[in-house]
Parts: sequence; C-alpha cells; structure tokens
Amino acid sequence: MPACLADPTVLSLLLYTGLRPGRSPRGAWTWVAGVPLLGPTVYVRYDLMVTAVAVAALLAGARHPRVPGAPAGLGALLKVWPALLLVGATRLRAWASAAVTAGGLGALFAPAVPGGLGFLAFQRDRGTEVESPGGPVFPVAWHFGRQGEVLLNHGSIEFLGPYVGLVSSAAMALTGAAFGRLVLWRLRAARLAPHTLAEAAFTAVLLFTVTSRVISPQYLVRLIGLAAVCLCFRSSRMGAPASLLLAAALLTVLEFPVGFVHVAVSDPYGVTLLLRNGLPVAAALRAARELWRCTVPAATVTPLPPQATRAKETSAS
Repeated sequence: MPACLADPTVLSLLLYTGLRPGRSPRGAWTWVAGVPLLGPTVYVRYDLMVTAVAVAALLAGARHPRVPGAPAGLGALLKVWPALLLVGATRLRAWASAAVTAGGLGALFAPAVPGGLGFLAFQRDRGTEVESPGGPVFPVAWHFGRQGEVLLNHGSIEFLGPYVGLVSSAAMALTGAAFGRLVLWRLRAARLAPHTLAEAAFTAVLLFTVTSRVISPQYLVRLIGLAAVCLCFRSSRMGAPASLLLAAALLTVLEFPVGFVHVAVSDPYGVTLLLRNGLPVAAALRAARELWRCTVPAATVTPLPPQATRAKETSAS
C-alpha cells in the first residue's frame, strides 16, 4: 500500500512543478514512462517510498535552498543514498539540518531497532553481485577454466571465489574516483542555477550506482525519479542520460524477473542481458560531462601586455 501511494505522490509533485511557468512536463512524462518499464519490481521494494522523499526534497530545494536538508537526512536513514542529494547544496544550513535530522532520528529509534546499522558491515564484507558491472568478468573467467561459484550472500546473489576480492576492490577504487570527481566539481562550480541541485544529485547517485558492487533492479527507480526532477526544468541538459536510463529500464525487466534464472547461473543469455549495465554507465559519463560544462567556467588565457609580447617576439627572432 505505501508503494501504491508513493507512485501517484511522485507524479503529482512532478506535474505540479512541470506545469508551472518556466518549467516543463518532461519530468512527469519520464516518470510515467519509467515506472511501467520497470515492471512489478517498483511495487515490491521500498525504494519507491525513499524516491518520493528525494523527489520532494529536490523540488522544494530548487525554490528554497535551505529546505532539502531535513528530508535528505530522513531519506539517508531509510537508504544511505539520499545523503547525496546535498552534493550541490549552496547553504550550510541544509547540511546542518540533514545532520541534525539523521542524528536525532537515529538516536531516537536506535534502541528500538537492534542491529539497525548492521548493513554498514554487510557493505564492507559483501562480494560482487551477479547484476553488477563487474559481474560478467567471472563467467568469462570460468569459460577459461577459472573456479568460482554463485551463492546467496548478504541478501543478494553474489560471486564467491578467486579474484572476487580484486574485482570488488576495483569497484571501490572507482567509487573513490567518482567521489574525487564530485569534490573537484564542487570546488570549481561557479554557475549554479536553481536546477543545479537536482542535476548534481542525479549525477552523484548515477556515479555511485555504476561503480557499486551491487546494481539491483530497484536502483533504477531512484535514478528515474531523480532524472524526472531534472527534466522538470526547461534548461536542464539531462535529457540524454534520462533517455539512456529509460532504455535500461526496459532491459532491466527482461533481466529481472523474466530472465533472472539465466543471470543467476551466468549462462550466455544471462550474461548478454547484463549488457544493460552499459546504458547506466553511459548515462553517468554523459551526466557528469554536462554538469561540468554547465557549471564550471571555461579556463581563460590572460593576454600578455604589449611590452611583454614585443619582448617575446624579439627573443624568438
């Protein structure tokens, strides 16, 4: 029931924003197209509810930069990724309210939920999921005689065996590189528009998703929701990444639930289905490029004074 309520709530928020002067209904249409493409997965996971919180936070933050902190902090308690919503925040009060909300609610509910932070240890110890970008490495290795197996581990189907740790470490290194790229962008960004908050959040979540050791089908729910928020703004440059994600959603429903048996056993058909991962990767690279181009001023070359120019020409001759 909560998921069924969250879906029209997100659509209502996108429509309300998209139909206002200077906005665009593209966001609402992206949501209308993306949710059916993902199939029943949308309604059997609670990612849809967290996405609704994130959409509300970003749409409110576009008008009132101090507002998104509290809902982002609430979302981070439900699923860690909403903490990335504040990558493009320009007000310290937003960060402060997020920390106070997350810390206060966490302290309030921690005694009632023993082991509620156990997922952090799971993230540290888990291997590479069969649906992740690094997953197809192992079926290829098995074809050449390498050993390994697929087991249910930490609540997902993961590869276990030789070289899994190496591939997982490579994924974490890429996540670190993505984080460094976001920090560099934040230091260099100067042309910030009202929709930059949404575009930065979308790009950050995309980068962290495609470099993760886990890409479950429900992850596309959050990405489509954030893409829809970006497209509520006419000047947004995230149309191409959003289109790539819609195509990935169509292939995702073929991978899960339709063909998940093939993915789990890593047969040729299952590995072929995982080519879907190339679409979110392409979307992440495109989004990162567009975010940089729209917000970071181009480097300018300061012309030399006339005296220095003449001196340089004389020395060259």
